[in-house]
Amino acid sequence: MSKPKFAMYWAASCGGCEIAVLNIHEKILDVDANFEVVFWPVAMDAKYKDVEEMEDDSITLCLFNGGMRNDENEHVAKLLRRKSRIMVAFGSCACEGCIPGLGNFSNINQILDTAFTTNSTDNPQNLRPKTSYDVPEGTLTIPTMNPMLKTLDQVVDVDYYMPGCPPESHQIAAVVELVIAALQGTAQLPPKGATIGAGNSTVCDECTRKRNVKQIKEFTRIQFVTPDPEICLLEQGIPCNGIATRSGCNARCPSVGAQCIGCYGPAEGVVDYGARMISAFASVIDSEKPEEIDQILDGLVDPAGQFYRFNLAGSLLRGGRSNGS
Repeated sequence: MSKPKFAMYWAASCGGCEIAVLNIHEKILDVDANFEVVFWPVAMDAKYKDVEEMEDDSITLCLFNGGMRNDENEHVAKLLRRKSRIMVAFGSCACEGCIPGLGNFSNINQILDTAFTTNSTDNPQNLRPKTSYDVPEGTLTIPTMNPMLKTLDQVVDVDYYMPGCPPESHQIAAVVELVIAALQGTAQLPPKGATIGAGNSTVCDECTRKRNVKQIKEFTRIQFVTPDPEICLLEQGIPCNGIATRSGCNARCPSVGAQCIGCYGPAEGVVDYGARMISAFASVIDSEKPEEIDQILDGLVDPAGQFYRFNLAGSLLRGGRSNGS
């Protein structure tokens, strides 16, 4: 009997998810032993036409990382969805949009202006990329940017979500083991739509720092202070997002003195991550005077990044006014 087929794809993302898979070390041999890798462009020579020629539902498991920034991303997402039995939104970019999703605060022209006309760019002829260009051999094309970056499930049906920027390697290994066991008939996959490779609580619940329900008079950046190694960072005025972020990372950042920035996405039951964080931060402010509250909130130097760094595209907000949203 032939082995189940495995595919992995990299859309609008940085590639860290691909590296995280390799970081499962010897467990990668289990993938090779139990799956036939049929499409993984970063690791093998594969063409879209190879996938197009496969039968529908012939790929057992597809880990799809990256958001939908251009028409090529969407085309491949729809193609792999048609060919795959199990489609996993793998990593923060596919689940929520992640850092590329912050581009939704700007329209395409603003993004291109920033890329091609700022002081760090040597572009005296003010050139811009074209979606097509005629050469003697024919017409060359490049993908066309969409007005907004979308999450994977805004384009295709998704079976499971595996958050993280990137997902923790031990979590990836556990999911691989579960899928292999399910294929062998010794385990069951969770219900469709479930979040896998992560916890059901918050980073705060994993964090060992002490919380004293202390209120603060200012927010500050972590590089400007020496945090107490035992006390909750938020209660020291350091904007930490653990209170609304899904568990599963073992509070890796707070445990070494760095604030949680939310890469595991909204915790279970959080409808809009940014709204929950605004409420959480407001709850620790020690003031009832509007002008003083405004002054304290001014300590958040990048509110948009603080509240929507990883999940703007998947939030209720989706984008900014300049993008027509």
